[in-house]
Amino acid sequence: MTEVADDTGNTAGQPPRRRVPGPAGPARPGARQRPGPGHRPARRPAPPRPAAPKALRLGSPRPRLRLVGLALTLVLSVFVVRLLQVQAVEADTYAAKAGQNLQVGQVLDAERGEITDRNGVALATSEDAYDITADPTMFAPDQLEIPDGPEQAAVLLAPILGQDQDKLVEKLRPDNKALRYVKLASRQTPQVWKQIKDLKTALAKKAKTDTSSANVLAGVLSVPTSKRVYPNNELAAGILGWVNAEGKGGGGIELQLEKRLAGEDGSIRFVQSGGRLVPTAGSSETPAVPGSDVELTIDRDIQWAAQNAISEQVEKSAADRGYVIVQDTRTGEVLALANAPGFDPGDLSEADPAALGNAALQDAFEPGSTAKVMSMAAVLEEGAATPQTHVVVPNRLHRGDRLFKDDVDHPTWYLTLNGVLAKSSNIGTILATGQLGKTQAQANKVLYDYLRKFGLGDHTGLGFPGETKGILAPPGAWSTSQQYTIPFGQGVSVNAMQAASVYSTIANGGVRIEPTLVRGTKGPDQRFTPAPEPEKSRVVSEKTAKTLARMLESVVDDEEGTGTKARIPGYRVAGKTGTANRVDPATGKYHGYTSSFAGFAPADQPRITVYCAIQNATEGSYFGGQICGPVYKKVMEFALKTLQVPPTGAEPANLPVTFTR
Repeated sequence: MTEVADDTGNTAGQPPRRRVPGPAGPARPGARQRPGPGHRPARRPAPPRPAAPKALRLGSPRPRLRLVGLALTLVLSVFVVRLLQVQAVEADTYAAKAGQNLQVGQVLDAERGEITDRNGVALATSEDAYDITADPTMFAPDQLEIPDGPEQAAVLLAPILGQDQDKLVEKLRPDNKALRYVKLASRQTPQVWKQIKDLKTALAKKAKTDTSSANVLAGVLSVPTSKRVYPNNELAAGILGWVNAEGKGGGGIELQLEKRLAGEDGSIRFVQSGGRLVPTAGSSETPAVPGSDVELTIDRDIQWAAQNAISEQVEKSAADRGYVIVQDTRTGEVLALANAPGFDPGDLSEADPAALGNAALQDAFEPGSTAKVMSMAAVLEEGAATPQTHVVVPNRLHRGDRLFKDDVDHPTWYLTLNGVLAKSSNIGTILATGQLGKTQAQANKVLYDYLRKFGLGDHTGLGFPGETKGILAPPGAWSTSQQYTIPFGQGVSVNAMQAASVYSTIANGGVRIEPTLVRGTKGPDQRFTPAPEPEKSRVVSEKTAKTLARMLESVVDDEEGTGTKARIPGYRVAGKTGTANRVDPATGKYHGYTSSFAGFAPADQPRITVYCAIQNATEGSYFGGQICGPVYKKVMEFALKTLQVPPTGAEPANLPVTFTR
C-alpha cells in the first residue's frame, strides 16, 4: 500500500512531525531552502519588465542649416542672373520672340444679301470664299532661317493667285517691319485656298525631316468671307451693277442699296502663335449681321427676251447701243430693262468701260417723234382739237428762221389730227400745238407744263445711280427753232425710262405712276418688307388717255401708219415710231440717228408698255418703225404670253387718217 505524504512530509495516518530549528548552515548547492520558524513565506517572483530603451542623442543642426542656406543662395543667384539676362542683356531678342504670340483681330465679313427677280429667282448671290492673307514677320530671315523666304513663297503663290511675283514679294517684305497683316488676294474660291493648304502641309512635313528646308508658306493665312456670284452672267447686268474688290457695290442696285445688302460686319480677336490659332487662349467675337435680300420687280424671263431681242438688232444694225424697257402699266413696275452691249458683272476684266452702267437711264437723247404723243395729249386736253380735226400739211412750213419739213417730201397732205400722229408729221404737229395759246409764247408755256407733268426734266423716281434728268429748258429760254422742234421731240432730251413712262401714263388712263425696280426687302429674320408705294399724279383726263390710245392704234393698224411692223396678230396694239437726229456725245454735234418705238397692249385694256431705242444704226435702215418695230413685237408677244394676257377680242377704232376737201 502506498503511503501518501502531505505537504509537511508526514505520511498519512501518522501524527505530524515537528522540526526543531537549528543553526543555519550553508545551503547545499541545488538544495531548496525552506524558511525557518518566524520567516515569511517567499513571494512569487514578479514577471520580468522590458528593458528601457536607450536615449537617442541628436547631432548639431548647424551643418544642415548651412547646407540649405547655400542651396537657396545658389538657386536665387540663378534666377537673378536669368532675370538680368532677359530684362537687360537680351531684352530685344525676347521681346521679338514674344511678339510671335499676340492677340490678332480680324473683321468678320457680313454675308451679302441676295438680289432676286419678282419670282424669287436669284440674280445675284454669294458663295463661300477666302481672303488670302499673310503675317510678314513670319517671312523674316530670323524666323525662317533663310534669306529669301518672300521670294520662295511668291514663286509658289503667284500661279495659284494669278498675281505678279514681284508684287507678292513687296507685300511679304514691307517697309514696316512690325506689320503683322497684309492681304494677298481677295475673295478666292475654296479650291484656291485648298491648293495653298496642301502646299503648306507638304512643306511642313518636309521641314520636319530635312533641317535644311523651311516652310515658306507658314505665314500664309486665310480669312473666311464670301464672293459675289451672278448665275445668269450678263442678264440684267445694267440693273444689278457689280461688287468691287473691297466687297462694296460698284454700280446699279448693288451700289444703290449697298447699306441694306451689305449688313454689318462683325469682328473676332484671338491669340496666334507661329501663324496658328491657340485654342486654349480664348477669343472674343462680335457676330456679323447678314444683309437683307432684295426682290426686284424684274421678271427674269421677260428680261431675257428683251435682252436677246435688243442685242440681236444692235449687232445687225451695227449700232452703238440700244435699250428695251418693259413696264406694267397698272403698277409702274419695271418688268425688264435691257441694254446692249452688256457686260458680265462677275468678271469685269474683259468688259468694255463704255458698256458699264445702265445706258437706258444714263443716256440723255432727243426722243424724236415718240414725243409727239405728249403734244397731242396737250392739244386734246386743252380742247384745241379732236382726232377728226382737219389739218392741212404742206411740204414745207416756214416758222421763225427755218423751213420745216417731214421725213419725206410729199404733196400737201390733208390729214386729220389722228392722221398727223399716224403719219408722224412734224409740220402737222407744229400746226396743232400752235393752237395751245393765242401767242406762240403762250403755247410754249402750256406745252412745257404738260411735258413736266409727264416727267421730263426730272428724275424718274427710281433713285438709280447715275440716272440723268434729261434736258428740258424753261419756255422762256427756248430758242426760235426750239419753239417748233420741241413739239416733235427735237431740242429736248430724255432717258429711255422717261420715254417709256410717258406711254405707261397714257395706258394707265392718264395717271402717271413713278416707275419702280424694287418690290421689297427681306431681312435676316426672313420678314418681307414691301417697298413704299410709288407716287401717283394725274396728267390728263381718262377721256383724253383713251382717245390717245385709239389714235396710237392707227400708227400700227392703218396702212398709212409708220408702225405696221409692230403688229401682233390677235391683239390691239397702240404705238408710235421715232427717228430723231442724234447728238454725238463725243463731239456734241448731230451725227446719226436715234431710232425708237414705244407702245402698249392690249390697246383697249392696257397691261404692258414696251419702249425700244437704238443709237446710231449704221447698217440697213435707221427708221424707228423698221428696226425698233420688230424688237417691240418680239418683246411684247413674249411678255403677253408670259403674263398670260389674253386678247380682248374687240375691234379697233379705225379712226380716219385723212379727209377729203
